[in-house]
Amino acid sequence: MTFVEAGAAAIAAGIDDMYDAFLAGDTERFDTHLHAEVTTWETHLPGPLRTRAELNEYREQRDAAGHRPRLAVLAARDKRIDVWDDFGVARYVLVSQLGAADEPEFTRVTDVLRRIDGRWVIVHHHAELVRDPVVAA
Repeated sequence: MTFVEAGAAAIAAGIDDMYDAFLAGDTERFDTHLHAEVTTWETHLPGPLRTRAELNEYREQRDAAGHRPRLAVLAARDKRIDVWDDFGVARYVLVSQLGAADEPEFTRVTDVLRRIDGRWVIVHHHAELVRDPVVAA
């Protein structure tokens, strides 16, 4: 396996683990995939969050209001990952579903990653909810 293939495989496994951690409610494990200075831009967030500390503030407010999402499905599909030295970009469709009978939602995601001390961490996360599922497929 080449360096590029190994990097792409490690990034893909990290993304899958991050969303598994979210489903398990394991914020600590989820956060191991994020750089401390990660920028987070998502359709449902109140503007860009520019650090993990800002993300944590948002989470605290959300959770205190009782709005933490409980999902049956949260999975990255159709991953495309490129690696250049210590940098990588992952693009994928994130599928989320509240319950088995609910319609899934599709989000286009781009993650920019950096390899630090042998670990790939997300330094920029951009996610856009797709209203037309045909576009996301």
